[in-house]
Order: sequence, then structure tokens, then C-alpha cells
Amino acid sequence: MAAIIEHDSELNRVPDVAIDFWLIKIMAVTMGETAADYLAVNLGLGLTGTSLIMTGVLIVAIALQFAQKRYVPWAYWLAVALISIVGTLVTDNIVDNFGVRLETTTIVFSVALALTFAAWYATEKTLSIHTIFTTRREIFYWLAILFTFSLGTAAGDLVAERFALGYLATGLIFGSLIAAIASAWFFLGLNAVLAFWLAYILTRPFGASFGDLLSQPVEHGGMGFGTTFTSLTFLGCIMAIILHMTLRKLIEEDEQALLD
Repeated sequence: MAAIIEHDSELNRVPDVAIDFWLIKIMAVTMGETAADYLAVNLGLGLTGTSLIMTGVLIVAIALQFAQKRYVPWAYWLAVALISIVGTLVTDNIVDNFGVRLETTTIVFSVALALTFAAWYATEKTLSIHTIFTTRREIFYWLAILFTFSLGTAAGDLVAERFALGYLATGLIFGSLIAAIASAWFFLGLNAVLAFWLAYILTRPFGASFGDLLSQPVEHGGMGFGTTFTSLTFLGCIMAIILHMTLRKLIEEDEQALLD
């Protein structure tokens, strides 16, 4: 679903919707799932302690992102990776600490996301991610991103655990839905903005399901690689892609400077 939305400003604060965008997004949500488990369980921080620490780190990362006033790969993707972790933790806290059913959390986050989109459109008359060049639009953008991660976590856990379909089947189901949306956009003219946000929501449970498949013990339906190995593997891949994106952006800026 590369480049499904055209640029409206050179000062846009989010990246092009290209193949590397989707690759790093899926890896970020996969790492978010396993990293949250690693911090809470392996490091013994507990769900509440992990949530407080990572929320504090996320606030710092979001402040850095807002300070850029344009798209800077390392700042943007740092915020995405951390909001993936925090979004996971929000859902886990609601379900595990407060005993709210996954069906309820899925509905609540769906409504919260819909209200965010409604408020965003009512004030800005667009939901395009390539017109994020004001602080207000960026606030709406990151709020929507947070709710997509929390919703995706709840929906993924609902299908994999409550419906007992397992991690692999769950990943394949959500992967098929993403493929169907991409096909509808490409062949049937599905609205680009709608296609993007639907795919963005579904990549969360898609990536998280495969993260759990890789990290969880064999007796729990996983492959037993563990959260440490899985998190570090995807973190390394993310860092490599961010480095590539940063270098490419610098080269493009230098070329543009020469033309000017």
C-alpha cells in the first residue's frame, strides 16, 4: 500500500507510506508485544511498574518528536516503538489488573478511536497522515496511534486467547484481512485514507500474534525463542531500517539543496 496518500507539505511530520514504512511498523508492534512481556516478567518489574516506567519514557520520546517540527526518522520511530509498548500495557492493565473482559476492551477502544477520528475530522476536515504539519493535527495523530495499538492488542488477544485459535491462526487471519484491504484499495478504489487506517489497526494484532508465536513457550503454543531473543532481533532490524531511512533522507536533502 505504498504511497497511498500524497504529500501536502514539505513540513509533514510523518513518513511516506512506502514498503519500509509497513516493514518497520510491523516489526515495531511485534517488538512492542514481546518487549512489554520481557520488562514485566523477565526483569521482574511487574505490569504496573513497567507501565509507569515506559509511560514516562514515552512522554520524553513524544516531546522529542514534537520538537522536530518535521519528519526525523529516529525521533518518529522511537515514538512509534514506545507507544506500541505502552499501548500493549494499557490493554494488559485493564484486562489483568482491573478484570475487564477482552470483548469490552475491544469495544471501548474501537469507540475511543472512532471518537478521535470524528474530532480530528470535525476540526481539521481531513484524516490524511500526509497533512500532519500543525501541532493540533499531530496531537490527534498520536492519540489515534495510541488507540490503534491498544485496540489491536485487545482484538488480537481476543481472537488468539479467548477464541482459542492460537497465535499462528490469529496472525494469518489478520494478515488475510490486511491483504483484502490492500486489494480493495488497489483494484476496487477503496478510499486511501480509510484503507491506510484500517491496515494500520490490523498490523498491530498481525505483528503481535507472530511476536507471541516466536517468543512464547512451546507448551503455550509458541516456538519458544523467548522474549529476550525476539525483542533484540526485531530491535536490531528496526535500527538497521531506521539507519537506512535516515541516510536516504540526508541524501535526498543534499540533492534538493544542490538543485536549489
